[in-house]
Amino acid sequence: MAKEKNKEEKAETLNAIVIRQFKKNKPALWSFRLLILIFLIGLSADFIANEKPYYCELNGHTYFPVFRGVGVDWGLTNWPPELSNVNWRDLNYQKVVWPLVPYSPTTLDIKNKDYVSPSAQQDVPSPRWKHYLGTDNLGRDVLSGMIHGTTVAMMVGVVSMSVALLLGLFFGSLAGYYGDNRLKMTRLTIILNVVLLPFAIFYAFSARSYTLSDALALSVWKFLFHFVLSLLIFSSIMAIPNLLDRFLKKIPYLGAQVSVPVDILVSRLIEILESIPSLLLLLSIVAIMDKPSLMMVMVIIGLTRWTGIARYLRGELLRVRSLEYVEAAQALGYPEWRIIIRHTLPNSLTSVLISVSFGIASAILTESSLSFLGIGVPPEQVTWGSMLSLARGVPQAWWIAIFPGFNIFITVTIFNLIGDGLTEALDPRLKQ
Repeated sequence: MAKEKNKEEKAETLNAIVIRQFKKNKPALWSFRLLILIFLIGLSADFIANEKPYYCELNGHTYFPVFRGVGVDWGLTNWPPELSNVNWRDLNYQKVVWPLVPYSPTTLDIKNKDYVSPSAQQDVPSPRWKHYLGTDNLGRDVLSGMIHGTTVAMMVGVVSMSVALLLGLFFGSLAGYYGDNRLKMTRLTIILNVVLLPFAIFYAFSARSYTLSDALALSVWKFLFHFVLSLLIFSSIMAIPNLLDRFLKKIPYLGAQVSVPVDILVSRLIEILESIPSLLLLLSIVAIMDKPSLMMVMVIIGLTRWTGIARYLRGELLRVRSLEYVEAAQALGYPEWRIIIRHTLPNSLTSVLISVSFGIASAILTESSLSFLGIGVPPEQVTWGSMLSLARGVPQAWWIAIFPGFNIFITVTIFNLIGDGLTEALDPRLKQ
């Protein structure tokens, strides 16, 4: 029995060990549970706080306005003419079921404008319509803004760090695996890549900037379609050097293979970007935008956050690429891309996971700072930072500052505690 128990302990996978170590860290474990709750609130914000009812019967017809509203926001459907631009509270319903918080973040309650406190007397028909966290200067419900601000915060963290993760994995893998002398390319390929890169960027993104902006204004799905199309255009143009290389590489000088110092190039690029203050770089990019866009803010944050991921991954791959299983894969003749994706990357993501956790917290703080300054984010977009901005000139409206500020503090602290928990769980000295 003892031998079988020892075999089971030895057969315990790395994931099981990490999970067991992570559960020992109670602050990190409870932070993870709170994070799941925050994500659920963010995903279901439209169903928790909305001025539209879940279900209603109107003039003999049955409607599900909240569900239809979600489809309209995603560009999947449209409102029927009888429900376009209506005041949902003033309609004569035969039956109606309202959400838990019957206000959207942009709903204007004129009777309770000019900063009504949560404890003050409110002009509402019943406690069902009470503003439990007060209102702002325009009469917008603070609780609804807090709930929908959770969606924005989670979306900013996930989308921006997804962009940063993709760029960090790409550049970090190239620099760490190939180094300065392992990537061989013909002179012709190098020359054509350098020449065609500006054209690829221009025709794929610059020439289509207005198309991408218009698609972003219409719906997320249209933006994703046109963005993928831009990537295909970019990839098609950059594939030209490989096609020409097959025909012209027989020329002695152009066909000679030379080493490409990928590590030096990527490292110098990282140093240049990190030498510039990220907030200053972000403000400079946002300043040249045609119109404010939350999606573009998220992409820009991701473009300024990938360097840390690339640097950590580069260091891990410099260590992993000399291990025996990588040399065995090379000896078996596996393609380089397969060795990177299937063998080296999965064993080098320890520091990347920790960096992503801290990066999400940093992205949320950055977006809150921009919203507080009123830069980059559309004026009608309600975020925690924009709510904090309203409290600057009205110190007596304490609820406008306390509740959003507390949300930002809790969310950032949660991600930092999870990052600390992952650091300890992934520490090989503690895996006993």
